[in-house]
Amino acid sequence: MPDGSTVSRHRIEGGGLVAHVLSYGAVLQDLRLEGHAPPLVLGFDEFAPYLTDDSCFGAVVGRCANRIGGGAFQIDGTQYQLDRNFEGRHHLHGGAAGAGTRNWEVEAVARDRITLRLDFADGEMGYPGNMTARCSYACLDGGVLDIQITAETDAPTLCNFAHHSYWNLDGGATTKNHLMQVDADRITAVDDGFISTGETPNVTGTRYDFRTERPIHDDVFIDNNLCLSNARHPLRRVGSLRSTVSGVTMEMHTTEAGLQVYDAFKMNVEPAGLEGRIYGANAGVALEPQVWPDAVNHASFPTAILRPHETYKQHTQFEISKG
Repeated sequence: MPDGSTVSRHRIEGGGLVAHVLSYGAVLQDLRLEGHAPPLVLGFDEFAPYLTDDSCFGAVVGRCANRIGGGAFQIDGTQYQLDRNFEGRHHLHGGAAGAGTRNWEVEAVARDRITLRLDFADGEMGYPGNMTARCSYACLDGGVLDIQITAETDAPTLCNFAHHSYWNLDGGATTKNHLMQVDADRITAVDDGFISTGETPNVTGTRYDFRTERPIHDDVFIDNNLCLSNARHPLRRVGSLRSTVSGVTMEMHTTEAGLQVYDAFKMNVEPAGLEGRIYGANAGVALEPQVWPDAVNHASFPTAILRPHETYKQHTQFEISKG
């Protein structure tokens, strides 16, 4: 069992939503909307598959989400080498023992909310500093799933968490009937290894232009960060996801500067997921608010560095309704 402790599962509900949260990975295991039978997120009915599947279903990933080229970076002139758990060359989602694979401590549970805590030791996965992170989920009035993540450190370090649910708003085998809109006029360009090049080209006339609502699916897959802003902002609306079949709409609000969008083009998951569902290619879409990927290695990107006496605060809301 992860960290030698017992994994627990908790139900919270409110505002027409019912969520199940695992202590392992702070995973959002299941989410339901009143009046809509299918689950809104991908996941597993049983715990065991979470230990072997690498899809990060519903997990909170970090200390630093997304990819870091070569797993290497500098802070204040000191060089650090992280766990290279992505293709043996790069760092991904905090490393092999990142937040999404650890058992969090449940600090508080109420009818409509839960708070979990995870402590990281100095040097784990190569990161400097002891860090304490907290994640809270709440089901609020109006069908709002509220996610808040905070962290503090005793030494300068990287801090960029991301909630990693895959969304499917109609229960179909794919998200082909989903339309997405995102307030982003640029993307972070990547090389053949999906590592940021430092360029942020405009999306006009490209597959990545979702400023006007359009289908997610295209001849070209998407696994890219859409640039929402150049820095973290107060909570604001950044986009939406809608199924033309079910009539379920999800409005996205976040403080974060980027939104990683992954259409799950490579997905081929065994065993079956929630309610025996088969998760093949494009079974869901991951929408991950975060700082831009590999930010520490690109001076023009929003910062992902957290220092002592600072508090990292990420706030995201998914407002779900059925027309």
